[in-house]
Amino acid sequence: MKKIGLFGGTFDPIHNGHIHIARAFADELALDMVVFLPAGNPYHKKEEQTRTDARHRLAMTELAISDDPRFAASDCDIIREGATYTFDTVQIFRQQFPSAQLWWLLGSDSLLQLHTWKKWQTLVNQTHIAVAAREGDNIAQAPRELHGWIGSALQNGSLHLLQTPMYNISSTEIRRRIRNGEPVSGLIDPRVENYIARNHLYR
Repeated sequence: MKKIGLFGGTFDPIHNGHIHIARAFADELALDMVVFLPAGNPYHKKEEQTRTDARHRLAMTELAISDDPRFAASDCDIIREGATYTFDTVQIFRQQFPSAQLWWLLGSDSLLQLHTWKKWQTLVNQTHIAVAAREGDNIAQAPRELHGWIGSALQNGSLHLLQTPMYNISSTEIRRRIRNGEPVSGLIDPRVENYIARNHLYR
């Protein structure tokens, strides 16, 4: 059975922390493919800043993932009109790969909010969930609404907590550094850094 991981995010810009956790996702779960899904208009994310045009975010993602044959990028969430919901994205991949085992990668902060997502109970029946731990987050902090599902999903293997910790890198910090002319080497792929410079992003 083919195992496909789905990794949604704003990727504004994609950084080495994203690549690191995607590799852990693929390695720990023996995935055949990890599909990066740059967001179009995620309804539950506060618009603290003007998001970079999706075609730039997709292009940067394609550059950053090009060294790993398991990685691919999709414009699935970009081309859809209006708010994009994880539930609908998973349905699209379920239709495309009817016999595959699908895994959705979440940060532990998102896991704690999962009960607020559209059709979350149907979502967790349609896909497996992998959780990347952020510093300070603990699955024991999950709200009451999630307790029953977390217990049974951990037992039946449809919920996996990644052993690899996330890097403490943030896209917000990278944008701030670029705006202030500070170095970002070691935080993003050099090809992404060149793309940002060529297209005058985050200035």
